[in-house]
Amino acid sequence: MKTTANVLLLGACLLLSQQGALAEPLFETKDIFTAGLDNVCEYRIPTLVTTGQGTLIAICDARVEKPGDAINNIDLAMKRSLDNGRTWGRMQVIADFPGQNAACDPSLLVDDETNTIWVLYDYIVDKPAHFVQRPRETRDVELHLIQSHDDGQSWSPPRTILPTNQAGSWLALCAAPGRGIRTRDSQLIFPCYTRREKYDHSHLLTSGDGGETWQLTSDTGPNVNECQVVELPDGAFLLNMRSLRGHGCRAVARSEDAGKSWQPMVDDSALPEPMCQASFIRYTDQREGFRKNRLLFSNPANAAQRSNFVIRMSYDEGQTWPVSKVLDTGPSAYSCLTVLKDGTIGLLYENGVTNPYEKLTFVRFNLEWLTEGRDRLVKGN
Repeated sequence: MKTTANVLLLGACLLLSQQGALAEPLFETKDIFTAGLDNVCEYRIPTLVTTGQGTLIAICDARVEKPGDAINNIDLAMKRSLDNGRTWGRMQVIADFPGQNAACDPSLLVDDETNTIWVLYDYIVDKPAHFVQRPRETRDVELHLIQSHDDGQSWSPPRTILPTNQAGSWLALCAAPGRGIRTRDSQLIFPCYTRREKYDHSHLLTSGDGGETWQLTSDTGPNVNECQVVELPDGAFLLNMRSLRGHGCRAVARSEDAGKSWQPMVDDSALPEPMCQASFIRYTDQREGFRKNRLLFSNPANAAQRSNFVIRMSYDEGQTWPVSKVLDTGPSAYSCLTVLKDGTIGLLYENGVTNPYEKLTFVRFNLEWLTEGRDRLVKGN
């Protein structure tokens, strides 16, 4: 089954071909969350999706009183755009808890079959009753899930997600910031990770019943956490992970059986990182009328520090990354990519002049800009 984003993308490409026009390179930027505005000290952890109606939804941490991770007063802030990111509506708070309790680290997922938009996030409690401090995790973390059925205009109350196969040895189960996917067989999948006494482990959180119940896949191995996933043409999953293994690059793992097991984790030296979150999405799929498969990846590509933000593209399902373009040489960190309704690409990323956490900037660009004219989207391409 085709996803809404790729149906819109294919339609835009067919129209472009029929008109006989070749797109010019497109590159636009707009700061949409800036530290200090709307009475928020710091904005972090961006997530971005395109809905079935073509609306852009951007959600992030709003760290109200002070910078830094939880325990902290953190809300979830949202803005929407109805015109491909040219203008954005007012900032709205969609999750807010009293005191120093936090709603943070969001991940977005669009279910095209039910027109449901899901947000998975960490709910972190300040000084919970009967909480016993444990090694490596001094906080009480729960997974919360909220949903919207009206294109992000309103949101449900939160509910706590407890996987049906939860193990008692975990210190915490945490959302992996960014976005989830709906597979071709209608599975809903959120990347996530568990914290344990010695190491973090990456997993997938999956639902086969439209989000009513959730199960956790097996893990890929130790010393990895914040991850993103794509479904490959053969139905396999490719997980791209933030690595804590000290090798200065991303780690990847492949599953042929929907996460029941994983092939051995490997380092991808073509994707340097300074231990940071990254974005990883599918752009085009041959099964949906395109001649080429294309994957997109973005992160601060500096093994030593969070700077030198790069966007990459792969034509061979992540085996190689021949397209690479530097977006920002300065401080930069977390990001999230999406495909817009007109076939262009959207990105929301952390950046600044003196540190990476001064603002969240939306960038819109096309394939012609990314490849400097060497690749373009037309009928059959």
